[in-house]
Amino acid sequence: MKAPFRSLMEEYLSYRVCLGYNEKGLRRILSRLDRYIREQAAGLGELTPGFFLGLKVRHQKKQTTFNALLLAARGFFAYLQRRQIVPENPLLDVQSYPPKAFIPFVFSPEQTDALLSAAQKNIRKQDPACFLRDYAAYLSIVLLARCGMRIGEPLRLSLPDYRADERTLYIEKTKFHKNRLIPVPAGAARQLDIYLRVRGAWVAGDNPYLFPGKHGRPLNVKNLARLFEQSVLQMGLNRKKSIIGNTSFGRPTPHSLRHSFAVNTLKAVRDRGGSPQNALAVLSGYLGHVKYRYTAVYLKVLDAEHRNSLVDFAIGRQEEI
Repeated sequence: MKAPFRSLMEEYLSYRVCLGYNEKGLRRILSRLDRYIREQAAGLGELTPGFFLGLKVRHQKKQTTFNALLLAARGFFAYLQRRQIVPENPLLDVQSYPPKAFIPFVFSPEQTDALLSAAQKNIRKQDPACFLRDYAAYLSIVLLARCGMRIGEPLRLSLPDYRADERTLYIEKTKFHKNRLIPVPAGAARQLDIYLRVRGAWVAGDNPYLFPGKHGRPLNVKNLARLFEQSVLQMGLNRKKSIIGNTSFGRPTPHSLRHSFAVNTLKAVRDRGGSPQNALAVLSGYLGHVKYRYTAVYLKVLDAEHRNSLVDFAIGRQEEI
């Protein structure tokens, strides 16, 4: 992008900041557009619908990236049009790629129990150097499964964040900078209480983390992932991610336990005769979502069996899709 055009982009970003928006993500996307325009040595008058259709073709294998570029560029050119810098918005008739659907892997309640049992058995009890790290990794997986936490959340917990007398966890500085206090199920709380007694005998008092790693740091996510992958492999669930048509079906990952917690919670509400829709507000707060619509996506997958039937159906109709 030529210098005057680059300055217009900076003015637009400043304008967005004045409106209260965070410019970091938008800057990254518009910088990608800037690089493409400079590569093509295009002037302002050459940024026609045809120019952006060429950009779309270039991103056939990166359709999500193009859709983000298109959305950002539309807003930018609408701003330029309002300022009468361009006569019209060249992106109004440029269509985005169809959005891709993602269906995560969902563990059934029975599979979740089996996974935790396998992970517990895989703790290396004969090796003192590995025992506590494996034990901490196991308890982290328990919290993912029983509390629907994000993978990084148990690893960042400090000792005071778990209040044994209240059976609660205080989760601070989450993905959306939203703190929350959640109740811990009785079974998970009992396991945490036992773990804390073991931790007290093994760990020096200068490590502040509930699940300590080496040199005063928190447990490394690689320890959690290793134990999870080992246990999934033993269960015969080591399936690969598959893409069928416009839908991606996820493989089992630690984050799948969060998805499974949400889906199975809504299923339990339905099985008791309640309305899953009415449970969204509470579940949204528990999961730390900033908007209900993030939680509502879990209504699309009723349970693990339903998810697997969707995969089978998609495979059977693959040629038509």
